[in-house]
Amino acid sequence: MVMDNPMAEFSIANVINEQLICLKMKAKTKEEAIIELSKRLKENNLIEDVEAFSKDVFQREKEGMTGIGYGVAIPHGKSTSVKHTSLAVGKVQTPIQWESLDEQPVQIIILFAVKDTDANTVHIKLLQKVAMLLAEETFIEKLNQATSKTELMELLAKEPTE
Repeated sequence: MVMDNPMAEFSIANVINEQLICLKMKAKTKEEAIIELSKRLKENNLIEDVEAFSKDVFQREKEGMTGIGYGVAIPHGKSTSVKHTSLAVGKVQTPIQWESLDEQPVQIIILFAVKDTDANTVHIKLLQKVAMLLAEETFIEKLNQATSKTELMELLAKEPTE
């Protein structure tokens, strides 16, 4: 039997909760943003070590751009310090410099924490799902306008349109 939508059984709602969203990040640099969101993952017992995890994210940052344009960055790290694959999302008050496709600063950061054993399955599905959402014209606009954690959660958990 061929499944119409192999992504249907996988939902972003499974890897994020309101404690992983920060609408008013203090970060002023890319490094501070990654560490601030990593600390949030640690506080929620999703990673074992902020330093080890953020080091893996910084290593991945050296391999290629994670700023996808329109003020959004999707840094990610596959790491042995990740207990449960999850997402942390933050909005900075003042856009920060980030290597991005449109060379514009970033205001929304979606940090992927990927358990090393999930690297080839969940990681790819997560990236695909977020990429599909970000491809929708109004999605980024709605992300920028979101003023509550609930609103942001609902946006991220919705199924992308085909």
